[in-house]
Amino acid sequence: MIVETRFPVRYAETDQMGIVHHSVYPIWFECGRTDFIKHYGIAYNELEELGLMLPLIKLVCEYKNPVKYGDSVLVKTRLIKATKVRLKLGYEIYVENKDLFCVKGCTEHAWTGVNLKPVNISKHKPEIFKKLLPMYNSVTGE
Repeated sequence: MIVETRFPVRYAETDQMGIVHHSVYPIWFECGRTDFIKHYGIAYNELEELGLMLPLIKLVCEYKNPVKYGDSVLVKTRLIKATKVRLKLGYEIYVENKDLFCVKGCTEHAWTGVNLKPVNISKHKPEIFKKLLPMYNSVTGE
């Protein structure tokens, strides 16, 4: 399952050359990730309100083509790997109005409690795991 997120490039996201600054792409990954989780029926802030966190433990970002002010961006987010303790998501960023592939990357996250100690989501919050089970099944094929 690929979830698509679209938005315009804002002026504040660019440098003096009108090119999106490299520090912005992880923020766009986050936009994709929150939409991806929401697609499965639970908002990111709901997870946190219920005492479940997904802190970042790894970030990879490869730049292929620049994105510029005035472009419309398409972020494609997919689940690469899912265990009951970790999630790994992949991202592709395109300039939508030019159909130009610009950035690819991935993030890895650990399920934790509010104390940031790793937890097994199926045991720690079984009601949330049940809601997210279709997401897990999309990777495992079950």
